[in-house]
Amino acid sequence: MTVTCVFGMQWGDEGKGRIVDLLAAESDFVVRYQGGANAGHTVIVGEEKYILHLLPSGVIQPATINIIGNGVVVDPVTLMEEIDGLVERGIDLDGRFFVSDRAHIVLPHHKTMDEALESLRGDDALGTTSRGIGPAYGDKSRRAGMRAADMLQPERYEEMLRANIGAWNAILDKAGLPPIDVAAVMAEMRVMGERLRPYVADTTAMLIDAYAAGRKILAEGAQGFGLDVDHGSYPFVTSSTTGPAGVAAGTGLPPKALDRVIGIAKAYVTRVGAGPFPTQDTGPAGLQMAEQGHEFGTTTGRPRDCGYFDAVLARRAVLTQGVDAVALMKLDCLSGLSEIKLCTAYELDGERVDAPPAWSGDWERCTPVYESYAGWTEDLGGCRRFEDLPEAAQVYVRAVQDVMHTPIEMISVGAERERFIPLPDGVPDEPVPGETVPAQP
Repeated sequence: MTVTCVFGMQWGDEGKGRIVDLLAAESDFVVRYQGGANAGHTVIVGEEKYILHLLPSGVIQPATINIIGNGVVVDPVTLMEEIDGLVERGIDLDGRFFVSDRAHIVLPHHKTMDEALESLRGDDALGTTSRGIGPAYGDKSRRAGMRAADMLQPERYEEMLRANIGAWNAILDKAGLPPIDVAAVMAEMRVMGERLRPYVADTTAMLIDAYAAGRKILAEGAQGFGLDVDHGSYPFVTSSTTGPAGVAAGTGLPPKALDRVIGIAKAYVTRVGAGPFPTQDTGPAGLQMAEQGHEFGTTTGRPRDCGYFDAVLARRAVLTQGVDAVALMKLDCLSGLSEIKLCTAYELDGERVDAPPAWSGDWERCTPVYESYAGWTEDLGGCRRFEDLPEAAQVYVRAVQDVMHTPIEMISVGAERERFIPLPDGVPDEPVPGETVPAQP
């Protein structure tokens, strides 16, 4: 396989950074293809913890070339802070990190507008990260954005920037908010442009050459399928295509280049911000998941709502995104629950629903149809083979695989790199001897 995509199958925060870091050791290139600094990927190496918002998760691997593709919107201030932080910790990015010259830039006023628009929505706020992602993608779509290549030549973009900020200031004026200082924005961007200059390159050409040479390329998604601008819980979504469908557009690689798709899903589900969450549990089980999983947003710091595994959402991701295999994360965080539920369908207005509704209002009114499984009390951190898991955990994992109709090939049982169970052929179909925990309707 030369090109593999890793993406989230839920509402983000699935643990994609862990898997990318793991696979990056066998990859030549790691490329982010969408999203921006609203992403938050955590990689733990020994005693070291790395939190990345823009840099690809492969930067921790010393031999990997890392690319921010043209489909990403780049906040240069955040990017430089991340780069400086890694350099201080002894990670050298010289010659192995590049930003697409066609990537659009998140400007200071995009973040101001993000906050203003959220405020104006009042009770209908979307729960954005206020990182300027939506306004930046909006400017890109209306052909008023600034790209990395433009930042290297201020004389080319200053007129465009004045017109762009003028349009946004008209909105701020109507909202009774202070205007954006054009001169201050341009001064900051001149500084950022010079700092960005060593990294800007024609990354599309780099990736096409690498693909032609048979080099291994790993495409890293951000957010999750439930937040996809087309297939997610619109309008409570992000502003980009989060799944593998975004790889070609966000990197310049041809669509036929993608060989393998790995979907990442937690053994339960979390969500930050507004929008549907049918399997949310606000009782003791949900609180225990949050506590054991340390569920706080990497980007926002907000506590994540927790709930049971939603196979309706996961199946839709499998079917629409061509998932070849699944990595099931944080199975260890379910230890201690006496009962674990698995949502296999929804019920809406008295009828069974097997796919997410198009209208978020209907999705919010869906109630989950559950199967119930016995829990387990054992600590899973030391498990390295599937047969090491307690029988109840084996039964639950097999049920998740069956309801998704795609193989689970990796199971995470802890935050550290080595706490993984590899399953090259998926979860075994045959029952474990002594298995006595059937599903209860």
